[in-house]
Amino acid sequence: MIILVGGEKGGSGKSCLAQNIAVYLAKECQASVMMVDCDPQRTTSDWIQARNQDSSLAAINCVQLYGKIRNDLLSLEQHYDVVIVDCGGQDNLALRASMSVAAYTLMPLRPKRRDLKTVSHMDDVVTTCMMINPKMRASFVITQCPNLPSQVSRIEEAKEVCRTYDIHVLDAVTYSRNSYDDSEESGRSVIEIEPDGKAAGEIRAIACELLQQQDAAAISAMLQQHRPMTMGANYGSRRSEEVRYAV
Repeated sequence: MIILVGGEKGGSGKSCLAQNIAVYLAKECQASVMMVDCDPQRTTSDWIQARNQDSSLAAINCVQLYGKIRNDLLSLEQHYDVVIVDCGGQDNLALRASMSVAAYTLMPLRPKRRDLKTVSHMDDVVTTCMMINPKMRASFVITQCPNLPSQVSRIEEAKEVCRTYDIHVLDAVTYSRNSYDDSEESGRSVIEIEPDGKAAGEIRAIACELLQQQDAAAISAMLQQHRPMTMGANYGSRRSEEVRYAV
């Protein structure tokens, strides 16, 4: 199964979401996870490198791929339960190639005008890619929401803007919390530093809603049904240093 976390707007927390969902699937759903870092800034690759210093953490593999990566993703899908693609904040070949094979696409947006201005363009990109991949389920998710009760209307207004297009909008959101930054710096997830915290609950809610499953047990059962027969045949664990350029 391929999950793409991407979009046109930078700074909306794509890498953070991808990393935390990866840990949730690996740790609580017992999935084998490969992360694909398509961002030249190497945010996820650096996170994996920090993570690999602690052998007690759930193993997550990572590879860097750029450009026309469709066939690479299809190959990786044969060896892992979940391939999570972290695409940088721009419309590029890697983003569209990933959409052409992804089962799920998650597009984070902050409840800010400059983020919401990208919705129209992403709707066009999704529509184009669904001509090739009609089974893809694309969703917007509102991230980094303000915690003040007086700002609740901003969150709902952002969701309403997204709903004017034919793309699903998750009910679950993330809020601005220090735990997201604190966990990323140490190569961990909010689920690992505060398992019972509010941020961990947000990640679980987003993953379950995105995959349309009730909880980790249901996701694990779903993955078991679709587990590739060749899983792990040609890929070792913790391939954090591999870099491949597809052109």
